[in-house]
Amino acid sequence: MQGEKAHHLGVVLRAQVGQQYELSDGARVYLGRIETVARDRVEFVLLEELPAYEPPVRTTLLLSIVKFDAFEWAIEKATELGVSGIVPLAAARSEKGLLAAAGKRADRWQKIILEAAQQSRRVRLPTLQPLTKPEAAFLAHKEQLGVLLSERADARPLRHVLEGVSTTGPEAALAIGPEGGWTGEEVELAVKFGFREASLGRLILRTETAVVAALASLSYALNG
Repeated sequence: MQGEKAHHLGVVLRAQVGQQYELSDGARVYLGRIETVARDRVEFVLLEELPAYEPPVRTTLLLSIVKFDAFEWAIEKATELGVSGIVPLAAARSEKGLLAAAGKRADRWQKIILEAAQQSRRVRLPTLQPLTKPEAAFLAHKEQLGVLLSERADARPLRHVLEGVSTTGPEAALAIGPEGGWTGEEVELAVKFGFREASLGRLILRTETAVVAALASLSYALNG
């Protein structure tokens, strides 16, 4: 290991010879032991390959921009729950000030994703897409199993939407709206592109709570 990561490990974390760390090359995970430590270089010996799991169904989270503390908590937990991609959405009811600042948060969000992936021993990092309009995101995922969480009274319960579902391909997309919910036009666009409108129940959940509950339900239904 060289460069910034080696400097952080050796200088900031004060790594010592003999300490063990989990290492990934993007395809596998290994247990490694430190052999030498220099200022910008840390050398490991690989001891064994560790088991690593990637969900068979790749799920993309289409997450509307909300207050950044909630948004960042949500993407952290989404990464731990196995999403393959995260698309921040500029929904109609997202706060305009947050949308204007979102572009400057990409590096921070990428770091949150990296740390969450390491925590959960993921081999591959979820992709983080640029801020996207809902219509473009719905269109890009129209060939997948699409679920749009909705607060509308006539939305079917998510468990009913997922009953008997078998994906025709290895991909799914989950769309979650901002505080204040989707507009009627956004729901119509999602349905137009094949998304299924679904409800998590009559209680009004915070965005980050909805992310965890819905992803856990999708994982149970699709990954077994």
